[in-house]
Amino acid sequence: MIRKIFQERKPLICYFMAGYPSVEDSLKTAYTLIESGADILEVGFPFSDPVADGVTIQVAHEKAVKDGITPPKVFEITKNIKERYPNIPLIAMTYYNPIFKVGEEKFCKMAKDSGIDGFIVPDLPPEEGKNFKETANKLDLSVTFLLAPTSDEDRIKLVSSMSDDFIYYVSLTGITGERQTLPWDELREKLSLVRKITDKKVAVGFGVSKGEHAKIISQIADGVIVGSAIVRLQGKKDFESLKNLVQELKSNIEV
Repeated sequence: MIRKIFQERKPLICYFMAGYPSVEDSLKTAYTLIESGADILEVGFPFSDPVADGVTIQVAHEKAVKDGITPPKVFEITKNIKERYPNIPLIAMTYYNPIFKVGEEKFCKMAKDSGIDGFIVPDLPPEEGKNFKETANKLDLSVTFLLAPTSDEDRIKLVSSMSDDFIYYVSLTGITGERQTLPWDELREKLSLVRKITDKKVAVGFGVSKGEHAKIISQIADGVIVGSAIVRLQGKKDFESLKNLVQELKSNIEV
């Protein structure tokens, strides 16, 4: 399902935090994202030590964890979303610890039964992800690995060989968070190198927060990923602004 979306268009991939600031609000966030034009949803699984995330998403993790949002509760949320919007791919964005605690096979089975189509596990390097990828793939779940500006050619080849439907390219070194601008020259140069090494689809995330960003990224990549800007509005329950943001991002993506 994820691959099909990438074949049809350059998707807008929207991250939200499950269970934040409440289960009902996170469901409303997901519905608003989809109805406003999101092509794929990344579902954030609350975790106590989100090392790759900036303040906005850290706060969401902390609140959801405090409120007792566990993986089974997240899967209840994804099941509701999938029943309502069966054609929207859902990607579980989770750190590895919750998977480890539940067990890879059981976690993947729960995910499959709850409408999840794939995984992004930011702290699981491809060198250590082979078993998890095999377990997920047996259930027809895709796994996406990450590239960063520091990734060399060997790393690009490895991530390309391990990622199923697309590669997640992190636009800058550091943590998630809204940025006024991104390192465009470096991004163009690095994506050009990635293109020479792999024919896998590449989506860009981290720092993306406005239509102008989506426009430029869509000119040089295959998908646009937005997280912190969404979670900030999610936390405020400002669904009208959320709708406007998604529509702005979507309308600026060049096919």
